[in-house]
Amino acid sequence: MPYFSTTVQHIRSSEIRDLMKLATRPDIISFAGGMPNNDLFPVKEIDEIFLTLDPQKKKTAFQYGPTSGYPPLLDTLNEYLRTKGLPVDTHRLMITTGSLQAINILGMEFIDPGDVVLTENPSFIGGLAVFKAFQADIKGIPLMHDGLDLEELELAVEKYQPKLLYIIPNFHNPAGIIYSKEKRRKVLEILEGKDIVLLEDDAYNELYFNEVAQKLTRPVMAVNDKNIEVVYTGSFSKIMGPGFRLGWMLASPEIYEKAEIIKQGIDACSPNFTQVLANEFMQRGLLSRYLKRIREAYAERSLIMKESLEKYMPEEVQWNQPQGGFYYWLQLPEFMDSAEILKESVKNGAVFVTGKTFDPENKRNNYIRLSYSNMDINQIDMGVKIIAKAIEQNLHKQLKCS
Repeated sequence: MPYFSTTVQHIRSSEIRDLMKLATRPDIISFAGGMPNNDLFPVKEIDEIFLTLDPQKKKTAFQYGPTSGYPPLLDTLNEYLRTKGLPVDTHRLMITTGSLQAINILGMEFIDPGDVVLTENPSFIGGLAVFKAFQADIKGIPLMHDGLDLEELELAVEKYQPKLLYIIPNFHNPAGIIYSKEKRRKVLEILEGKDIVLLEDDAYNELYFNEVAQKLTRPVMAVNDKNIEVVYTGSFSKIMGPGFRLGWMLASPEIYEKAEIIKQGIDACSPNFTQVLANEFMQRGLLSRYLKRIREAYAERSLIMKESLEKYMPEEVQWNQPQGGFYYWLQLPEFMDSAEILKESVKNGAVFVTGKTFDPENKRNNYIRLSYSNMDINQIDMGVKIIAKAIEQNLHKQLKCS
């Protein structure tokens, strides 16, 4: 019997990964995967880009590149991030193999076994998995409709003296909320003078549905006037496609230096091929038109799901109204277990992700995440109807037994 490392012993299969096996069944309507829609990928644009690349750029695309990233893409991305108010002149940018790699790198850089990491509750399962793998002591801070519960955050900072705080301020996965301007400022005020690294995961920044939401998407790093150590991560996955495997990290020179050494040992460099394509996509002015197209598509899907929820869900079920991103986060009465509802829902042809998947303690299970981004748009209404029926049946059963 092999003796696994303590890191590997802390790795667990994600419930989402397990549910994705169900999602491949042709008879299942899947709200499980937080994935972009296949029909919205810029296939034609990328075809045209590659066909018109000069031979030298094509050769570069097939070759290894610098660990920090393809230099032209770094230049292009720096200017793009500058428009968001990010401090690209005082911080350094690194291309990563998806934004989850950036989180992994930072976990390796900062977390020793037993270190306290604060996250939102609920939080992104990928981030939680990274922190658990590095044997962090994860403490979840309740998430409200406009951001973290500030009183709970302040208490946790004082009590645990955490190494890191991890947040997803824009169109949160799974909760779908967006932080208010006040909450962004207050988080920075609470961290002032505490030597805590703030990890800002901003993968959904561009997926807003209206101008009001757009104005709120200004990154926390961009309003950091408290000298807090903020590391900002983003991704091409939700805007061009996960298959590009491209994310980025913007960090202070001190953090960047260690991060680059860590990345060298992981994969040497992110794929040059997709970096060349992504750079051309941005340089040729295709990104803004493409983003307009997908924002409209996801906003339409969100509206269809809203109407279906209002039509079918029992009045005991509450949910957020997302202003962008991919997700509705449904709250059930506390006595209900979404795992039981999932079993019944799957029998009738619809799958979702249960709430405890996103709970740092893997306990609270009276929530459901519904992603409207990936399935056939014509299946949303039927899928919501199936899930609502399963909830109603479970609700009546629970009330009858009480």
